[in-house]
Amino acid sequence: MRLFVSTPVDRMNGPYSKRWWALLVLCLSLLIIVMANTALIVAAPDMTRDLGLDSSELQWVIDAYTVPYAALMLLLGAVGDKYSRRGALVLGLAVFAGGSVAGSLVDSASAVIVARAVMGVGAAMIMPATLSLLVATFPRSERARAITAWTATSGLGVAFGPLIAGWLLEDHAWGSTFLINVPIALAGIVGTFLLVPPSRAQGMGRIDLVGGLLSIVAIGALVYSIIEGPHFGWTAGPIAAAVVAVLGLLAFVLWELRHPHPVLDVRKFRDRTFSGSTIAVLLFFLGTFGAIYYITQHLQFVLGYSPLETGFRMLPLAGGVCVGAVVTGRLTPRLGLRTMVVTGMTIGTIAVLLLTQVDSGSTYSSFLAPFILLGFAVGLSVSPCTDTIMGAFPENELGVGGGVNDTALELGGSLGIAILGSLLATSYRDNLTDSVGKALPPEALDIARDSIGGALAVAEQIAQSPAAGPAQAQALVSAADSAFSDALATTSIVAAVIMGAGTLIVLALLPGRKNRAPLESAPESESDRTPVALG
Repeated sequence: MRLFVSTPVDRMNGPYSKRWWALLVLCLSLLIIVMANTALIVAAPDMTRDLGLDSSELQWVIDAYTVPYAALMLLLGAVGDKYSRRGALVLGLAVFAGGSVAGSLVDSASAVIVARAVMGVGAAMIMPATLSLLVATFPRSERARAITAWTATSGLGVAFGPLIAGWLLEDHAWGSTFLINVPIALAGIVGTFLLVPPSRAQGMGRIDLVGGLLSIVAIGALVYSIIEGPHFGWTAGPIAAAVVAVLGLLAFVLWELRHPHPVLDVRKFRDRTFSGSTIAVLLFFLGTFGAIYYITQHLQFVLGYSPLETGFRMLPLAGGVCVGAVVTGRLTPRLGLRTMVVTGMTIGTIAVLLLTQVDSGSTYSSFLAPFILLGFAVGLSVSPCTDTIMGAFPENELGVGGGVNDTALELGGSLGIAILGSLLATSYRDNLTDSVGKALPPEALDIARDSIGGALAVAEQIAQSPAAGPAQAQALVSAADSAFSDALATTSIVAAVIMGAGTLIVLALLPGRKNRAPLESAPESESDRTPVALG
C-alpha cells in the first residue's frame, strides 16, 4: 500500500474514493490564507504600539500581502495547470509558512512588510491550486457541493481569523498571529501528499508568459493605485500606477486576442453568465470586506472589546455563511443562478444599510443582524458564481479559472478596504475636527485626526497631564467615538449604494434560466462518466 497518493484522477477507475478527505485538506489550505488578512485586523493595534507604525506603514503591513496575491494568481494558476497543481499547492504552503516564520521574528515595519509580501506570493500559489484541484478531483455531479464547502471556508476564515488571533493575543505578542499559520501549513503539505491526487493539464502548450507578465503589471499597478490613492492622496505615484494599470490592461487584452494560446481567453467575457458571475464576486466582496474592515475597528476602539471578545462577536458571521451555504446547495438547482446571486446581493445590501443606523450610543446588538445577514449573503451567492466561473474553463485551464475567480475576489476586497476605508478616515477626520479642533494643540490634533486609535492615545496622555486631567480626556474619547460612529454610518450609505448598484448590474447581466446558454467547457473526464461510488 502506497503512503502517498500518486495516481491522477483521470487514470482512476471511477471517482476518487477519498475525495471528501482531499477536500478537507484543500479547505484547510484555503483557511489560513483567508485568516492571514482577517487576523491581522485585530492584531494591528498591538503591532502599531510595538513597532511604532504610522498610518502609512500600517496600511502597507496589511496591503503588502494583497498586491502580490492579486497580481500573481492568474499566471501562477497557469503554471500549476502546466506542471503540477498539487506541486503548486505544496510550494505555496511552504512559501507561506516561511513568510509567516519571518514575520513573527522581525522587529521593524519594513521587515514585516517584506514578510507579508512573501506570504502573499505563497497565497497566490495556494488559492487557485485549491480550486483547480477541487474541480479536477470531483465528478461534475458533486462539484457544486464541493465548491459550496470551499466558499463557506472563505467565510469561516473571515470570522475565525479574528477569533484565533484574539485568543493568542490574550497571552502572547502579535508575532504569534503569524506563527499559528506554520503548523497548519505543514499539516496541509502532509495532507496534500497523503490525500490529494496529482493533477496537471494534458497537452497544454507553452505558457503565454507575455500575457502573464502583462496581467501582473496591470493588476499589480491597479491594486497599488487603489491602495495609495484613496488613503494617502492622488500624488504622482498613484496616478502613474493608475495610468500603467490602464495601459497594461489594454495591452493584455490586445495581446490575448491575438495569441493562439492565451493565458486567459478574454472572449469569455462576452458570455453574460461568465462576466456577470465574475462581476458579482468582485462587487460583493468590495462591499463585504469593506464593511467588515470598519465594523471590526468599531468593536475594538468604540465599544472597547479586546481582540478575543471581538473575535467571538464575529462568530454570527460564520454561522450565517454556513446556513447560506446549505440553502444555496438546495435551492440553486431549482431556482437558478440569477435568482440566488441577486437574492444574496440584495440581502448583503440590506445588511450594510442597517449599519447606517449606528451612532455613538449603539451597542453590539446593532451589529448582530448585519453580521448574520452578511454571512448568509456570502454563503448564498458566492458559491454559485464560483461554480459558474470554473465551469467556463476546460479541464486543462482549471488553474486559470481559479485565478480569475480568486483575482475577482481579492480585487473586490482590496477596492472595498481602500475606497470605504478612505471614506471612513476622511469622514472621521472632518467630524473630529468640527468637535475638538479648537480644544487641542495642533500636534495632538493631527494624531487624534489620523485614526481613532490615535485619538485614544492622545486621551491617555491628557488624562495623565496635570494641566488637563481625566475630564478632558473623557471628552476627547466621547468626541472620537461619536466622530467614528457617524463616519461608519456615512460610509455604510456609500457601501450600500455600491452594492445596490452592483445588484442591478448583475441582475441585468445574468440571463434567466430560460435564456441561459451552456458555457463552453471540457469534455467529461473518465470519473464523470462513471457512476458515483457509495461509501
